[in-house]
Amino acid sequence: MSGPQESTSFAALRGQLQEAAATFAGGPDALEGILLGLVDDVDRAVREPLEIFPVCHHSPASATAMARRLREKQPKVVYVELCEDMAPLLSELRNCRLPVAVQAFAGDVDGFPVEWAPLSVVAPITEASAEYQAIAYALDTPGVKLVLVDRSADHVFQWDSRGRAAADEASAEGAAASGEPEAALHGEAVGVEIGDLRPRFAELEEHLLRHGKVRHWSEWWHQYVEVPLGAGTGDDAADHDTYRQVMFLIGSLFRRLAPGDGDRIRVDEDRERYMWTRMREHMAATGTEPADALYVCGAFHAASRVAEFGVDGSDTFTISPRTATGWQYGLIPSSHAAIEAQFGLAPGSVSIAATEWAKSLKRTRVKPFRLEGQAGTKKSGRKRAAAAPAVSAPRSGAAEDRLSGFLRRPPVLDGLDEAELLGWSVDIVRAARRNGYLASTADAIAVFETSILLAGMRDRAKPTPYDFQDAAVTCIEKDVVPGRRDVRRLVEIMMGGDRVGQVGYEALPPLARDVHDRLAPLGLKLQQRGVQRALLDMVSRPELRACSDVLWMLRRLMPHGAARPIMGERRLGERSIQESWDLAIGTHQRALIELGYEGVSIEQVLEQRLRRDAYGPRATTATVLAAVEDATLYLGSRRLADELGTHALKVLATERSVDGAPEVLRRVRALLAYYRTSEPALPSWIESFVKTGYAHYCTLLPTAFRDEDATVGQVAAMLGFLFSMESLALSLGCDRAQLELAVAQSHPEEPSKTALLWAAQVQLGTLSRAQLRERCDALLGNPLVVPAYPRYLSGFVHALEPVPGLADVVVEAVSNAFGRLPDAVLLPWLPLLITTMRSGAAELAPLLIREAGRIFPGRLAALDAWVPPWRTPAVPPVVRRVGAEESGPRGAALLPAHPAACDAVAELLGCAGEWARPGAPAGLSGAALLAAHPAACDAVAGLLGCDGEWATEAVSPTVATAPGAALTARHPAAAKAWESLLARA
Repeated sequence: MSGPQESTSFAALRGQLQEAAATFAGGPDALEGILLGLVDDVDRAVREPLEIFPVCHHSPASATAMARRLREKQPKVVYVELCEDMAPLLSELRNCRLPVAVQAFAGDVDGFPVEWAPLSVVAPITEASAEYQAIAYALDTPGVKLVLVDRSADHVFQWDSRGRAAADEASAEGAAASGEPEAALHGEAVGVEIGDLRPRFAELEEHLLRHGKVRHWSEWWHQYVEVPLGAGTGDDAADHDTYRQVMFLIGSLFRRLAPGDGDRIRVDEDRERYMWTRMREHMAATGTEPADALYVCGAFHAASRVAEFGVDGSDTFTISPRTATGWQYGLIPSSHAAIEAQFGLAPGSVSIAATEWAKSLKRTRVKPFRLEGQAGTKKSGRKRAAAAPAVSAPRSGAAEDRLSGFLRRPPVLDGLDEAELLGWSVDIVRAARRNGYLASTADAIAVFETSILLAGMRDRAKPTPYDFQDAAVTCIEKDVVPGRRDVRRLVEIMMGGDRVGQVGYEALPPLARDVHDRLAPLGLKLQQRGVQRALLDMVSRPELRACSDVLWMLRRLMPHGAARPIMGERRLGERSIQESWDLAIGTHQRALIELGYEGVSIEQVLEQRLRRDAYGPRATTATVLAAVEDATLYLGSRRLADELGTHALKVLATERSVDGAPEVLRRVRALLAYYRTSEPALPSWIESFVKTGYAHYCTLLPTAFRDEDATVGQVAAMLGFLFSMESLALSLGCDRAQLELAVAQSHPEEPSKTALLWAAQVQLGTLSRAQLRERCDALLGNPLVVPAYPRYLSGFVHALEPVPGLADVVVEAVSNAFGRLPDAVLLPWLPLLITTMRSGAAELAPLLIREAGRIFPGRLAALDAWVPPWRTPAVPPVVRRVGAEESGPRGAALLPAHPAACDAVAELLGCAGEWARPGAPAGLSGAALLAAHPAACDAVAGLLGCDGEWATEAVSPTVATAPGAALTARHPAAAKAWESLLARA
């Protein structure tokens, strides 16, 4: 769409393009329309009263031109193409070390599909970017207003199709899987940038790369846009008007040759309508004049043809309201690799752009803008002066045609800088040696000469970093890669490396600052990247127990490697007194910051996540029990554990499969052991869980035995739950007949489950161990069953979980197989036996090995004469008739036979006495003891409330023969009391 009036500034260029279209196409057609449309787009953008500054994302030429223009124009209002709801965070950039990314995060969605959650939008910012120059100028210059005019993060997901967001996520995941951890700093966030300037027409990009003799788009942009726009300082340098017209032309070209992707075109046009609507609203509300403002946007959007374009455009566009989703905002660390991975740039291109930015500043002597107190920059001793009036001449209504002269100008031939190229060659050889390559001085010379040769073959007067990279790979890497990094990656590191940003303490969310404060006693620099070792001795420093609690919660919440315990563990009922940790919190700063979006403390975040896991739509009984265990282990919250445990009952009652039975058994056993040792009584929920689980698994047991999808391990776990919890379940009112009926109704067909059923019958008493041995012998005696015998053994091994007492029978079954089967039968299924035992019952093998070690002899020499216990003939019990001489008290004869032992015990107890003569009659020892110590008897009688008196010295013959009866006669009340106690028992 052309403007309301057509200027004559580009009349000569239009005439040339019409002649070119007629020459190449043979007459007016679509080509002429495209070429003239490019000029119309440039003319319209140049004549706009609000100055449009087109940029490309992370372009050194755009950043240099931006810094130069801001110092010349000194606008009072700067409009920037960035999500408008991210504006409050930009002032925190001064507390960070670039590159970082501004992030909008939503964990709970309202108005979007639930499966999209969590939603995340990031906008990465580097120092070598035009947007940072505009932000730094606006924030540190008094009287300047910074206004973000792009759609909000909520509108990003309202307008973009989920397919495009999923493609961005897949790109980020693919880069993260490439081996560089820094490439995953943005996670699965959707990226927004200023100036997505790349051909959307695949054939056009392929044509440009082929004729430009380059490998990828980043190299083409560097060679044919960055170098011409940023080269030189005199007449060769592109001035402001030339820069703008060239960028307008490129944006219009890519826009007009874009494919007909309706959704993407609609989103682009809506963004342009949104931004122009916001700018007109701001100018109307504040009275800002277009001449005092600057609009920074991508070149693709600068060449817009929507009706809302310009300060005089129509106001027909209606901005839709945001959804009820609650968005949270913060700064996360970024890196060059993360930016390249998210936006599809070539590896190393952002690092090379940063190097070119530094070189451009030295060459052009442009003073860049940096936020006051920016981390990683030198502090200025002088105070920033107030904004001076603009020094540039006022713009005239008609802009001059700088585009024709720029397009006719021959390429700038930058002379070869031999010192720079020689330094590169020496540095790459040194880096290659450190990484295991057999590089030498000859390789440095070869890289130097090959770089010049490749540049000449590609029509370049000076080798670019990409030419040097190809030359280094050719001359050094050859055909092998001995080190962890290849030569291409070494060149990227040498050219500037993958700079990783850092968010300062002041810019962190409250949760992250709280974590740093609580871990301060460790004395570590937690914001530093890399792994640090922390030693915690809770005995000498009790205050470190709080640090230990924080570290264990971080291990539960953050990715693997952020907090990794080296020594010490935390289990139910156990606490270590010394711990050792490897901490990389600075490396995983993004994950810690995103925790701050979920709550104000890690305890709150952990509780929310436990509830989310337990009450989620895919929660299983094992998941809920894991949440109960974590609530007890990390939070020590009995209230939360009881709540989640009660919920586990509901989940268990709704489950119709046995997939989680092994995990349920393991966690219930651990929780029962913990509560029995640390609590005076079991919680009511776990008693109900055992009772419900007993009935539940009894009901599912016959089905699980027949179900082909249920593994033998899962059925064994069910039986383990039933047998191990049986005593508690029966005490709570369960009926054992239910389990007996369930086992009786089970009829498995698989051999391993059949063996498991036999083990269950042995445990219940319906099958004797002798009958089980007979069945095993019958299996070995049947040639048709022998090939399946390893599967029976697998079932027996799994049976050790519910019936550990069958370990000797399992050892016997395995030994009989090795002893009875011939090699022709044994050797073919021996690999099957080993693989079956390893895959299905590896955790039960130690029990089997211990039992075998107990049964088999410990020395090899004794093995030949050894007879297995199951082959030892049974010896009938010997019945002896006791003679009259042996009917006496046999125990009393042992004491006189060994008097030394009795004397030693008596001496130890301080007792004095003499041994009776062999012929002396035995006295009444029990009655004599009572008479010797009457106080003890009186004390017992008083305790029982009995009254009585001691007999006189003259004891009747009846009492002498029955001392027990005499005692009863002396204390009849005591005797009655004992009778009543026995009756109650």
